[in-house]
Amino acid sequence: MKNFRSYDRSQRLLLPLDLNEWVAEDDLAHFIAEAVERVDMHAFSVSRTGSGKAQYHQRMMPGLLVYCYSSGIFSSRKIEQGTYRNVPVRFIAANTHPDHDTIAKFRRDNAVAFQAAFAQVLLLAKELNILKVGMVSVDGTKIDANASKIKSLRYDRIEVLRARLEADIADLMAQAQAADQLDISGGLSLPDEIARRQSLEDKLDAVARRL
Repeated sequence: MKNFRSYDRSQRLLLPLDLNEWVAEDDLAHFIAEAVERVDMHAFSVSRTGSGKAQYHQRMMPGLLVYCYSSGIFSSRKIEQGTYRNVPVRFIAANTHPDHDTIAKFRRDNAVAFQAAFAQVLLLAKELNILKVGMVSVDGTKIDANASKIKSLRYDRIEVLRARLEADIADLMAQAQAADQLDISGGLSLPDEIARRQSLEDKLDAVARRL
């Protein structure tokens, strides 16, 4: 007699979903979600009238773009689709679904502020050894810098790094613009030692204070 696991696609869930449980602990999405919480958002354009349709949060949108661009997803349409189909992207977007026009407009209206925020996130990644510089790549690659006092970046070195990051980010922004114009269309992991959420938060707090 054959034995199969039962399945029912119409079965309703009894409890609300927790997207944290759907994303692996070592997924880059956790790092970016926490890093963006430590980035200065004052320069982003925000409607302060309180009228009209509610805005997407100024911390969620940069986090969404940073994750997607770091994962090689540049088209705003693909990002919109990712908020439905890609679990880490859906996690970053907190189960909201900004449309492609909103995503593209946010990038255009906040280009300077977004590039600065992106650079801050990458500097945090650099200090936690999850950034490979030279055409921005955020991954598990080990490099000659970590959160120790001995190896932390000096001011002159961090300014050079900022310049390199800004150039790479500008290239990513150009790719996003080109992807939107053409209407064309990754799981990244964190090192084991910062995969756990509490450890990640503690390390990010320490690095953000030093930077």
